[in-house]
Amino acid sequence: MSISRGQVEIRPIEAGDDEAILALLHASLGWVPDELFANFFDWKHRQSPFGASPAWVAVDGDRIVGFRTLLRWQFEHGGRVQHAVRAVDTATHPDYQGRGIFSSLTRASLDAMRDDGVDYVFNTPNENSRPGYLKMGWQVIGRLPVSVRVRSLGSASRVLRARVPADKWSSASNAGVPALDALHDAAGVAALLSARSAVHGISTRRSHAFLTWRYGFEPLRYRAILAGPRVEEGLIIFRVRRRGQATEVVLCDVLVPHGQHRTAARLARAALRQTGADYALRIGGPLFESGFVRLPQQGPILTWRDVCDSQQPALHDWSLTMGDVELF
Repeated sequence: MSISRGQVEIRPIEAGDDEAILALLHASLGWVPDELFANFFDWKHRQSPFGASPAWVAVDGDRIVGFRTLLRWQFEHGGRVQHAVRAVDTATHPDYQGRGIFSSLTRASLDAMRDDGVDYVFNTPNENSRPGYLKMGWQVIGRLPVSVRVRSLGSASRVLRARVPADKWSSASNAGVPALDALHDAAGVAALLSARSAVHGISTRRSHAFLTWRYGFEPLRYRAILAGPRVEEGLIIFRVRRRGQATEVVLCDVLVPHGQHRTAARLARAALRQTGADYALRIGGPLFESGFVRLPQQGPILTWRDVCDSQQPALHDWSLTMGDVELF
């Protein structure tokens, strides 16, 4: 189905659109239209176990001038699977900005997701894009708590000066092992997931297929440290990146058996020590027994828009990790 908006037509993407879409993402978002980004796009939007990302384009004649895609995601809450999508990678060509293309693409996508039975849309838009979402019915859930552990006094001074966005791509690290190596034992990963403490709140539906997809794109350099010789004993998944003059280790997922809080703390300390990063960063309060402290007024702002499920959750209803919300 296509929708005409003046001279611009809104339609679902078609085979053969990728080259023009990547060129548009380069012009609008700075993506480099090379093999790396083409593979990144394919991994992110076509290989997820939750399903391929539905996407739409705005077309002026034979020129693609706008793009909107929704990353499929599944959550669990109260024994029920919730089917969600995350609003990501929206682009309008600079020549066409200010003509309502962003709004038209988003409204068309919401109509399609309603027919598809999606429960809601979630995302963590920045200050520039958040007002546009709020005008279209998105609601602010709240700021997700971020906690940090600093490695040393010298690191603390670099952290205080690092008030710039983090690099998109990870830095090389020899800490631990590649995430896919740690996750190769599918039966062991399934046993670990079954042995975890019950999660209270809306949490990502984790499985071996999800974890190997989420942390399986090699150029993002996800690493893992195992708690013991078998994956069933627990592991931490992380990546290292630069933020100004500082180096941070992003703790994406900490998976340990029920009650193993000390194991989680030990893994967090090991990730910081082995990477040599200035600090470790995680979503959540200071729950680890490992020196994490809450960063006031820091962290992504979670927003939500109903599609088929009209009951808006509160911030305390969510149980998210950095692996769920970081903009990869």
